[in-house]
Amino acid sequence: MTMTRRTLLRIAVVTAVAMPLTGCSYNRFVGQEEAIKAQWAQVENQLQRRNDLIPNLVETVKGYALHEESVYKDIADARSQLLSAKSPEESIAAANRQSSALGRLLAVVENYPQLKANEQFNRLMDELAGTENRLAVERMRYNERVQEYNTSRRQFPANVTAKLFGFKEYPFFQAPAEAKQVPKVNFGRQPS
Repeated sequence: MTMTRRTLLRIAVVTAVAMPLTGCSYNRFVGQEEAIKAQWAQVENQLQRRNDLIPNLVETVKGYALHEESVYKDIADARSQLLSAKSPEESIAAANRQSSALGRLLAVVENYPQLKANEQFNRLMDELAGTENRLAVERMRYNERVQEYNTSRRQFPANVTAKLFGFKEYPFFQAPAEAKQVPKVNFGRQPS
């Protein structure tokens, strides 16, 4: 009987010592999750800015390259997928598809030297380049917040708190596989 009391007393002491540790972890996780959500909102702001620029850029290019319909369709599809995304994972996948489609659009532009001389096109390209730079910075900041949170979530004793309260792992915003490939440019084909 005394053995049971000693065991209960030990469990109570361990629990009393562990409780403050889990409380600190819980509060840190809440703060880190909110930082991730705030940073994700910044990524979404830049994705929206990109989405707002794309129709103007596409319309300008269409005037020169009427027969490049598949590229325009890919851009429009990626844009609608991004607008309808419900989670960061879906947004990341859609944004990566959009980046690939934009890369193909820029490869098309290389075939139309007179388009590069167009003032409207150049202004839109400058805006898009600025947006892409802002987006890259916000992606990096988002990934930093995710890395910090995911690392904390896996460390002991915080991992116990994370499991106990269901803190999930957040995904990194990674470049798509297509981003590693250089777009193919064909200067031999003449515009129709």
